[in-house]
Amino acid sequence: MINLNGKSIAELEEIAAAIRQKILQTVSRNGGHLSSSLGAVDLIVAMHTVFDVTRDPFIYDVSHQAYAHKLLTDRWERFDTLRQFGGISGYIKPKESPFDYFGAGHSSTSISVAVGAAKAIALKEEQRIPVVLIGDGSMTAGMVYEALNELGERKYPVVIIINDNEMSISKPIGAISQYLSKLMAGRSYQGIKGWVRKALQTMPPDMKFLAKRFDESLKLITPGILFEELGLEYIGPVDGHNLSDLVEVLTLAKNLGKPVVVHAQTIKGKGYTIAEGGHEHWHGVGPFDLATGKPLTTSSSAKSATAIFGEELIRLAKEDHRIVGLTAAMPSGTGMKGAIEAMGDRFWDVAIAEQHAVTSAAALAKEGLRPVCALYSTFLQRGYDQVIHDVCLQGLPVIFAIDRAGIVGEDGETHQGAFDLSYLRPIPNIVLFAPRDEETMRQALRFAIDCPKPCAFRYPRGAFYPHEQVPSSGFELGRLQMMAEGDDLLLVGYGNGVGRAMAVRQELAAAGVSAAVVDLRFLKPLDETALLELANRYQRWYVMSDSAKAGGVGSALLELLAEKDQMVRLKSFEYGDYFITHGKTEVVEESLGLLPSQIAASILTDLKPNK
Repeated sequence: MINLNGKSIAELEEIAAAIRQKILQTVSRNGGHLSSSLGAVDLIVAMHTVFDVTRDPFIYDVSHQAYAHKLLTDRWERFDTLRQFGGISGYIKPKESPFDYFGAGHSSTSISVAVGAAKAIALKEEQRIPVVLIGDGSMTAGMVYEALNELGERKYPVVIIINDNEMSISKPIGAISQYLSKLMAGRSYQGIKGWVRKALQTMPPDMKFLAKRFDESLKLITPGILFEELGLEYIGPVDGHNLSDLVEVLTLAKNLGKPVVVHAQTIKGKGYTIAEGGHEHWHGVGPFDLATGKPLTTSSSAKSATAIFGEELIRLAKEDHRIVGLTAAMPSGTGMKGAIEAMGDRFWDVAIAEQHAVTSAAALAKEGLRPVCALYSTFLQRGYDQVIHDVCLQGLPVIFAIDRAGIVGEDGETHQGAFDLSYLRPIPNIVLFAPRDEETMRQALRFAIDCPKPCAFRYPRGAFYPHEQVPSSGFELGRLQMMAEGDDLLLVGYGNGVGRAMAVRQELAAAGVSAAVVDLRFLKPLDETALLELANRYQRWYVMSDSAKAGGVGSALLELLAEKDQMVRLKSFEYGDYFITHGKTEVVEESLGLLPSQIAASILTDLKPNK
């Protein structure tokens, strides 16, 4: 661990520069979250200078910006394995280091964690201070304000650093406010506030009024009024790249013995000119040339499922003015950016607020519109109660376009889209289906627009699994499609699993085994008639779907077969009872035994005599 105690400001600046260079070298090779990590370097160096990471809980919101923390603790030598299979995670991960206090990958959890930690520290009568680093984007989620509301009431000592890299918290208002903001960062301003509050307790009533008005006037012309009104001290805005000021301000905040918000303004990509500023491209990147900033590898020529969705959404929306759309801070990631740019009065980015997205979509459906709610599988989890209570219970035709279904690669456990089938399937009134390729993706969206019930369809990150094309006549509620006939066994594919099943079929054919392949298409409702006929023809079924095994496709099929008293030997190649680690998707799939060659080998072992 790099010890920063006693370091001069000049030495700290040298360390910060070395950290930036290390981040740039590693991310340019491995890919990762670049601009946010570079922008937070000085804040993290200051945190490690003022607070004791061996004792104080360091809590990073989302934690994609915490590369400097990893480098300052115990991972400098291993940092070149960042986001690689078997290497260090791109997020805070307690299993990876004792200096990683609390795991994260989703936004807006940090202040709640800090409040819980502060309660425990108070109960144990320890002298420790939780310190939070949270980005301004995370401040758009309601969970943050639930935590701030309690913290302002309880007054536990917590230091919250807001990394404001887009001026989205609040701009200083005019020259007077800029002057006062600088003043607020010093001891003199805190002294003035303390004097006013003491005076209010001892002054006669007529003087109390004047002192109270003076205190309120300071708040009204500074950007911290929200936090002050919630009962927290506010310091800022301060320069998030001035280590001298940051160390002074954090020392002050640490010694106040109460909840303090430090508002620091930073520049994304700081230290790498090409990436500096609000360039969305540099938030998360693949390998690139450090000198030019250009990608080192070209993307696949196959069109991504997300791009297909975005194109079809715009095309259909131009034809049908009932179609509207919502996404939660992921317009590019979900493919809705184009629709927002083309039809901004009908498509909205509601910020990091999945609960709000789902419930407001329900109201849009109530008004006769056709809302498309585009969210990552792993983020839809955050709106689960709203899916049940506000959409499905009321039978409102909200369309959930579930992006990043299945393994997403280097982002790891917090982002793998494994659970959406398992948590959506038990909900009454919902229709679940999945496309397998570009043609069926376009058909899926058209079907969803006309579906009179809540519905959800899922698709992978990147391109669909390549396979031999079989024409599709479109989606018909609860109807599967045969992809290939065979004599010996049945491969059941769902969504992206269809392409995998077709690849497995080829592997088996090379070994002399004839396999039929079916595209299940609908998980809810199932095509009971066709499935029962298939149960009479094939005694061995093998299921392929990029989803969790518990409550997934295989589970749904076994429930049906058991209910209908059908005896079929079924094996699922869905994900087991574990969280899936980070790494390149193909490497992770290989580790799980899910490559077509591995699945075929497992099936062939099953078919051996005496099995």
